[in-house]
Amino acid sequence: MHADLSRLTFRPERHYSAVIAQQGRVQLDADANEQSAIQLHQARTLAADLIGRHGGPRDAAGFRIEYVGGRHEIDTLYIHGGRYYVDGILLDANRPAPGVPVPDEGDAEDTADTAEPPAFWTYWDQPDAFRDPEKPGDRLPSPAQSPFVAYLTVWERAVSAAEDPALREVALGAAMPDTAARLKVVWQVLSLSLADLAIDETDPSKEVVRAAFDKWAKAQAPTARLAARSERPDHADEDPCLVKPDARYRGPENQLYRVEIHAGGEAADATFKWSRENGSVVFPVDELDGTWVQLASLGHDDKLDLDVGDFVEFTDTAYASRMEALPLLRVEELDLPGRRVRLSAEPDPGVGRLPHLNPFLRRWDHHEGPRRKGRTSALKGGAVKLDEGEWLPLEDGVEVYFAKGARYRTGDHWIIPARTATGSVEWPTDPARRPLLQAPFGIVRGYAPLALVKGEGSTVDLRLAFGPLAVGIPAADEATLAAEEQARRQEQAAEDPSHGRSQTTAEAEAAAEGYK
Repeated sequence: MHADLSRLTFRPERHYSAVIAQQGRVQLDADANEQSAIQLHQARTLAADLIGRHGGPRDAAGFRIEYVGGRHEIDTLYIHGGRYYVDGILLDANRPAPGVPVPDEGDAEDTADTAEPPAFWTYWDQPDAFRDPEKPGDRLPSPAQSPFVAYLTVWERAVSAAEDPALREVALGAAMPDTAARLKVVWQVLSLSLADLAIDETDPSKEVVRAAFDKWAKAQAPTARLAARSERPDHADEDPCLVKPDARYRGPENQLYRVEIHAGGEAADATFKWSRENGSVVFPVDELDGTWVQLASLGHDDKLDLDVGDFVEFTDTAYASRMEALPLLRVEELDLPGRRVRLSAEPDPGVGRLPHLNPFLRRWDHHEGPRRKGRTSALKGGAVKLDEGEWLPLEDGVEVYFAKGARYRTGDHWIIPARTATGSVEWPTDPARRPLLQAPFGIVRGYAPLALVKGEGSTVDLRLAFGPLAVGIPAADEATLAAEEQARRQEQAAEDPSHGRSQTTAEAEAAAEGYK
């Protein structure tokens, strides 16, 4: 998540069940965030154990898919409302009711505005997918040529006040920074051809499609692995005495480094970017004029501001949800009184032109490729070229290592706390203190098949449903109560043949019975 954090401490393998506050201690963001993570992990694990990988309540299952084509200008899907769970995460497909404005004086109240909201989203207006009809890759396949599978993908991303201004408390004033960020569940309904699922049949059964989809979903798991370390750089002796002479991490401040894949794919095509502030330094954009960007505000200090030479990502809510790599742009000029910056090129024409999508700049802290063996590698699209199998320096002694033979996904990232007190980074190691390769910290994605679309009016539902566990309590009559009491006495008799009497009394009664 892109947020201003000290570090993230939740590790499910430690089996912590709660964070316990102690009196008189410093309170850290990491403690509160770990408590939230523990509760989410427990709730979602329980839901997944009870429901399975995905499913919806039988009487309120959402995401029923209806294909609509032919009579419309462009094919679409109706995504019907309701609830559904994927990997224990609750998804809600119900459309919110529109607000009703107060009528102007003298106008009759319009009762049409109080109508119920539509019972479905469409493929083109679903809230977090941001599909574009002008992009051929976003259009739905033609079921007349071959059936396709409509499926659900879900993940979480952090949202700050730059993307949702309503999070900012205006009473604090514009000079104050924003407060807490939010985690947002993002769901998208997308399409997948039968060829992508390696299905040769033209009319496969539900079982065949579900099995093929599960195999495809498992193949989407990240294969990238990264390790981090801190090594005392060769130029350390030339540094001023701001840090301990033997420190391997040479930075003057504690940092939370974020290494994030920018362009995905094979290693030869992949690039990455990094930030010493976990990618949390963002600037809301008021206006774009060619290469000049008008900012709503500048940073609150030199550490959180922009400077000439910085690389920035010009994006908005739509592209943040699409997770598509755009070229990173260099800051060429600053106009501080006018709160303007000039970028090295005009941003992509499909980004940042709509104010309601809250465009913003995100600052990254790399300036050029890692310097190795006396040379500096060139940047690619403003990002750092990814090289596997060797240690790549970031800054101040921090180095990262990408394992060989991986495939990379845009948005996957690792976080690396660096601490001045220890002069090193916090990273797991083996007993010989060798850094361990780690899977990405995120983005964790979930998948679920929804429907096999064969054409209009011909859609095979692939969702799963579960019923409620609660059942009615029958009224107890006299016969039922008597039977329960008799059963209870029989159980007691089996456990205690003397029926609770003393041993002497029981033996006397048995002897008397023998004389009869």
